[in-house]
Amino acid sequence: MSSEEFAAAGPSLTEDDAEALLRGICFKTGPPRIVGVELEWLVHDLYDPELPVRPERLDKAYTGLRDVSLRSALTFEPGGQLELSSAPASSLMECVNSTAADLAAVRRELRTAGLTLTGLGQDPWHSPGRLLKEPRYDAMETYLDRIGPSGRAMMRSSASVQVCLDAGTEEPGPLGYGRRWQLAHLLGAVLVAAFANSPVQARRATGWRSTRQAHWTDLDPGRTQAPDLRREPRAAWAAYVLDAPVMCVRTPAGPWGVPEGGLTFREWIGSGLPRPPVRADLDYHISTLFPPVRPRGHLELRMIDAQQGTDGWMVPLAVTTALFDDPEAAETVYRTVKTLAETAGALPAPGNPLWLTAARDGLTDPELHAAAVECFAIALQALPRTGATEAVQNAVAAFNERYVVPGRSPADDMHVPETGKELHT
Repeated sequence: MSSEEFAAAGPSLTEDDAEALLRGICFKTGPPRIVGVELEWLVHDLYDPELPVRPERLDKAYTGLRDVSLRSALTFEPGGQLELSSAPASSLMECVNSTAADLAAVRRELRTAGLTLTGLGQDPWHSPGRLLKEPRYDAMETYLDRIGPSGRAMMRSSASVQVCLDAGTEEPGPLGYGRRWQLAHLLGAVLVAAFANSPVQARRATGWRSTRQAHWTDLDPGRTQAPDLRREPRAAWAAYVLDAPVMCVRTPAGPWGVPEGGLTFREWIGSGLPRPPVRADLDYHISTLFPPVRPRGHLELRMIDAQQGTDGWMVPLAVTTALFDDPEAAETVYRTVKTLAETAGALPAPGNPLWLTAARDGLTDPELHAAAVECFAIALQALPRTGATEAVQNAVAAFNERYVVPGRSPADDMHVPETGKELHT
């Protein structure tokens, strides 16, 4: 944040100001019409993915990518992961087609540099250094290092498929924002299990089918757990944001401050120290929160591991969109996953037994397997009503037959001998 930006930052926030802002910006309602996807990828050597890619080589390749014409936003994560965030699309197929075209262009450019995109939730071979040397990531790493090693693993070597959907309508019912908020959390464990794709780290099996999700569970619960799902969504999110620990206090020059002792944003407003927070601080604070479902006007579902293959990412996008945006499917699947959560006897959020089981066991767990079979059957029935092409329907059907029906996850395709000396994907 520059000195000029600080000078124009505006008045300090009161608690009432902050709560009003949060209630106004978190759920923007209307009939579900827009869909988007954010794809994170690991970047490996094209011919030998076990070969570390030097930072200079990545930097040169990424410089070339900046000249490629894309509809999606292209950004990079601290460890050199590549992220492609689609433009908001008016239909599932518009999102699929535009994102696929952008991905093809990115892959072509990377191939000229001898690099390729790899869809795994956690890098199985490498623990890269941090490539992005910025105050934001310096502060984030300092904060997360106080908790344990999972922060660095998340920042530097994880990748995901994040599905973005409209918040929903004000009216109750299957497309209402309250129901969609609940559904996102209830369905989350099924999505973790079905698409678990990160069983290996540092060339060894971790004991988790989704090591990425295991790392999220180990991070600061004040910023990675779900808000109180028993409360009205807007009130729950406002309380969650205000009571979450402040990761860093931005400064116009020099390193950003990293508060000790779990200072919450509510406490920062109350004390006004080390300086009074302003609107821009609230906006930035929200960006440092990583719950499984983040309301950003729309709903951002963050629990799905990156998927392998050219079009593997399309499957979680298509399944999730069908289950949310088709009213008949949304009503039916809600009953399915609500029963699953009630059977598990815990609130639907990371850190509870159901989510831990999903990350560790995937679809080998009988209850998650049964729920996933029903969820995919509902999605397959709904996809034609969403306008999904035969190719997309076939991709979902193939995933269903290969993984869901027999009770497997993509993680089960990865073989890691006990010696840890070889890995086949």
